[in-house]
Amino acid sequence: MTMTEELISWSWEQKCRKAVAALETNGFTAVYCAAPQAAADYILQQAADAHSVGFGGSMTIAGLGVEPKLAAAGKEILNHGNPSLSPDEKQIILRRELTCDLFLCSTNALTLRGELVNIDGVGNRVGAMQFGPRKVIVVVGRNKLVDGTVQDAIQRVKTWAAPPNSKRLKVKTPCASTGFCSNCNSAERICRVTTIIERKPRLTDLHVVVVNAELGF
Repeated sequence: MTMTEELISWSWEQKCRKAVAALETNGFTAVYCAAPQAAADYILQQAADAHSVGFGGSMTIAGLGVEPKLAAAGKEILNHGNPSLSPDEKQIILRRELTCDLFLCSTNALTLRGELVNIDGVGNRVGAMQFGPRKVIVVVGRNKLVDGTVQDAIQRVKTWAAPPNSKRLKVKTPCASTGFCSNCNSAERICRVTTIIERKPRLTDLHVVVVNAELGF
């Protein structure tokens, strides 16, 4: 690693640790990880007493490669993104994810004040983040940190998360073609439910893992 790379990594680490400190102040269980593998190890450790594990459709979680390891450990995997599911089966899994033992997801943006900001199309992910599963682990790459307000975080989601996610999901929205948000009224619009988690939800064991690496959108 060059000196420039070291300084950039150090700078990001300070931002990550600032977010972790703010999250702790806001009542969350917050963890700093220097690399994705540490985040994967944390998930596997926390999943030890979980029977069912739900997945919130996160590219960040998919990139950690924990699903096959959890399945090999005998966990019941609830992943509505499984391409083998029929539409009816997908609906069943979506609802079961809301009451699983451990729910894994990411957040679209995390402010340095410790606020989690998300925009969903269906609302299953943000619903599960707030209440239902016995434990929730949110993994956040440094690219999702926002040094600003909740409105800045929302803008980050619409600018950097919604367009690539729309393209990934193959929905017919303007941003899936242009790469830019136009606040559309498309029938397949994915920006429908906006949530701000300012403090740890009272009845949810919510962990936030902040990783000093680029993860997801």
